[in-house]
Amino acid sequence: MLYAKLAYMQHFFRSLLPNLIACFFGRNLLWHGVAILGTFVIVMSGFDWWYFVTAQSLPIQFLFSSAVIGGLVPMFLPLGLIVWGLLRKNKTREIVGWALLQATILGSLISSTYKAFTGRIQPNLANTLIDSSHGFQFGFWEHGIFWGWPSSHTTIAFAMVMAFVTLFPGSKKVRVLAPAYAFYIGIGISTNIHWFSEFFAGAIIGTVIGAVVGKSFRSLLKNLSI
Repeated sequence: MLYAKLAYMQHFFRSLLPNLIACFFGRNLLWHGVAILGTFVIVMSGFDWWYFVTAQSLPIQFLFSSAVIGGLVPMFLPLGLIVWGLLRKNKTREIVGWALLQATILGSLISSTYKAFTGRIQPNLANTLIDSSHGFQFGFWEHGIFWGWPSSHTTIAFAMVMAFVTLFPGSKKVRVLAPAYAFYIGIGISTNIHWFSEFFAGAIIGTVIGAVVGKSFRSLLKNLSI
């Protein structure tokens, strides 16, 4: 009985490292290249700066809440689903909870590792006159891992959403509502604490992570219907 209750937790830990590796294997590695090349184009074309200045002139202050929501949801939703699933003996919710937790952890780990080496300087909301969008401090830990490229908020949001969509590919509501949440978080933070290119890269990398995690946990859901 105890082993059955821990089965999904065991899958979570057993698949953590293989899924991390899979995020950089084969076609998935090419998507990281797309995120990097796309960022280069967005930065060098001046779009990052234009987007930032334009966003400051629009009445979109409500988008600041995306930073808070994007931080709280990954903290509480996965664990809430796991506990809910255990208490109500709902295996589907428990599996989804473990999948979202792994997507969150991998999203945070991968985005933070990139940040540690890229040292991207964050937008200065108090200064829209001097273009600072080209500011990178490549090396290791030159600008910490809180700010920078790619956006962790976006990476985690898209990782969670893609995992969710992969788990329930036949649900039209999931395919519409879940991405809407991810885009709200990503676009929201791209108007204040992150550059557009950091949202762009985070969306791509997060989608890769979510697809890997979702496929890994989807077999558990299929076993429930057998």
